[in-house]
Amino acid sequence: MAMSFFLISLCSILLFHGCLAQIEQQQVWGGQQQPQQQQRQRQSRQQSECRIENIQALEPTRTIQSEAGVTERWNENEEQLQCAGVAVTRHVIQPRGLLLPEFVNAPKLVYVVQGRGIQGVSIPGCPETYQSFQQLIEGRGSQGQQSRYRDEHQKIRHLRQGDIAALPTGISHWFYNDGETPLVLVKLLDTSNAQNQLDHRPRRFYLAGNPQQQGQTTYQRSRQTEEERSGNNVFSGFDVEMLAEAFGVSTETARSLQSQNDNRGNIVRVENGLRVIRPPRREDEEEREQRETRYNGFEETLCAARLVHNIADPVRADVYSPLGGRISSLNSQKLPILSYLQLSAERGVLYRKVIMVPHWNLNAHSIIYVTRGNGRIQIVGNYERPVFDGQVREGQILTVPQNFAVVKQAGSQGLEWVAFKTNDNAMISPLVGRISTLRAMPEDVLMNSYRISRDEARRLKYNREEMVVFAPTRSGSQQEQRWASA
Repeated sequence: MAMSFFLISLCSILLFHGCLAQIEQQQVWGGQQQPQQQQRQRQSRQQSECRIENIQALEPTRTIQSEAGVTERWNENEEQLQCAGVAVTRHVIQPRGLLLPEFVNAPKLVYVVQGRGIQGVSIPGCPETYQSFQQLIEGRGSQGQQSRYRDEHQKIRHLRQGDIAALPTGISHWFYNDGETPLVLVKLLDTSNAQNQLDHRPRRFYLAGNPQQQGQTTYQRSRQTEEERSGNNVFSGFDVEMLAEAFGVSTETARSLQSQNDNRGNIVRVENGLRVIRPPRREDEEEREQRETRYNGFEETLCAARLVHNIADPVRADVYSPLGGRISSLNSQKLPILSYLQLSAERGVLYRKVIMVPHWNLNAHSIIYVTRGNGRIQIVGNYERPVFDGQVREGQILTVPQNFAVVKQAGSQGLEWVAFKTNDNAMISPLVGRISTLRAMPEDVLMNSYRISRDEARRLKYNREEMVVFAPTRSGSQQEQRWASA
């Protein structure tokens, strides 16, 4: 009898913990679908949109001037961006500039090209762990009564050059430049992600400000997107009296929420600097380092999740060559939140005339943003000619579709880039080098496939001992001259 009671109790405990684990997983990830299901949905939504035979290096097509900065957007209707299912935006935020709070309809990755700043993210249901207390004087005259006032908000994160910030769908966020130089951010919005249940258009929902541009001609307004013609922030559509009642404030304050007469744009200037509670920058970075080195997967919930990782630090490079350059990757093994977003990134630095191994992406599209320098890139698909063969320079983007082969060679200024990839564990397959596809094949397969001698097959397999970054050889120098004259 006692043994039966013990077995029943044990089964009950195991069943309870199993249900609790499932509930916790749903709470952490919002009950969303698993990554495999998300990826299948992405594939089904994109199959009819990837018919690319010609790719171009793209510049921003729309520039929006604000009080304290500039927003530049690439045309999301470009065929290569529609194939990848993404939209790209660049913000240049001047010192003491605040990029107003917003949320979007899809997951987002943000790369800090230059400068430093802070980021605020508001996650529903998470506690306001940053607190401060101030003494306020109430009443008239100098004899007014003192009271204690408390301000609380969620965690604020420091940002520096080379950081990538991950932002889940529908989470409100803002950025502020607390440095001495412009803060430049490049944002990728993954509109084909299964978490986006609207259409493929990027939809930005502003919590403040007035995105509608003032002083434009009728022709300029006709070329605006639906979003840019839609008016101002989300509060503008509500009745003023209802807003005042909901917030418990005056109708005047409610009208301020609607920002009807605010022409500052989506980047505003904070005259006396932004006064918010935040730890010293060094402490914040030390805490980040400790979490990265000691992470064990147990305490990673959405409220405590790491959202920022630096990908430009040379010490963290995955591939390093003193003569060639370095490659750093960021995936869900290093930043677990990326498993939920189904996104990853790559940071590359090639020295002058150096080549990155020809390769293809096995399971992801790659959207390359050139952060510095220049170079030549070739992209080859299953067509008779390359879909792209040309020069790229700083500030341009280029899409490499899944399974299309690509080779990069740095120009006279070197070549640096960040690549956003549409899989949380994006993988490449090299065509040349120590870990290449051809090296893994038997000599006889190469001999019969290419109708070459055994010696030639061995040279194909073993001539290059490097893995990813190739310093130029003498024959490579002749190739450089041909490329330069092309």
